[in-house]
Amino acid sequence: MTTNLLAINPVAFHLGPIPVNWYGIIIGVGIVLAYFLAQRESVRRGFDPEFMADLLIWAIPISILSARIYYVAMKWDYYSQNPGRIIEIWNGGIAIHGALIGAFITAYIFTRKRKVSFLRLADIAAPSILVGQIIGRWGNFMNQEAYGGPVTREFLEGLYLPNWIIEQMYIKEEATYVHPTFLYESLWNVVGLAILLFARKWNWRRGEMFFFYLIWYSFGRFFIEGMRTDSLYLVGDLRSAQIVSIIGIAAGIIAIVYRRISVKPAVHYLDGEKPAADNKKKSKKKN
Repeated sequence: MTTNLLAINPVAFHLGPIPVNWYGIIIGVGIVLAYFLAQRESVRRGFDPEFMADLLIWAIPISILSARIYYVAMKWDYYSQNPGRIIEIWNGGIAIHGALIGAFITAYIFTRKRKVSFLRLADIAAPSILVGQIIGRWGNFMNQEAYGGPVTREFLEGLYLPNWIIEQMYIKEEATYVHPTFLYESLWNVVGLAILLFARKWNWRRGEMFFFYLIWYSFGRFFIEGMRTDSLYLVGDLRSAQIVSIIGIAAGIIAIVYRRISVKPAVHYLDGEKPAADNKKKSKKKN
């Protein structure tokens, strides 16, 4: 009988009677690191130093709310019968696609208000989004969730994984080892991050770094989602994450092709353009 001697406690510590989970800590670390990466690059590209912080004040709570709304909507058969549990986000139940949709809508409205190009901001933020996703998936690891179907221990050892990951991939309730799909997605995003960081030097056209992110993440997520055992389903056997991934891939490709054909003259990532919002302090002084 297999015993998981290295099982990780999902609770990091307690503040009195309140448990503080590793999941929340890791998600928080991911957000902070993503913010610093985007903040550094946005200032380098001419944005006001306060721009990213002002955006996150709105984007973080709205993303959490939209992540919960998306999850509840995908499980409406359950929550319609248990409406009192809709607000119980502390018991789990958020979806990354919901968070991304909320973040993108918030950023679009925010940039419109500040008279800044949304695609210019999106290109800067694309690598940071991947940083948050790379780190965030390790929160799923701590919770033993977002995993795939059963595999043998020999299979996991054949991936040359350290023993502490292998042991965490033993699901006691199912008495089996499982695919570490959290790790597959995290590593896929690491490769995407490397490409995007190099793309800054390659000076892609405006919007293409963001559209590449949509295509890259969606492509990997489509196949990895097919391996998972905890998917949200839209209708019948249609997994919602795979449908959203297909939409993301199509939208990214169409946008790149359309802008290549229609947007003249071409504007590139490294082209100097100081956003109008960056001059707000100077304007206030003049007034």
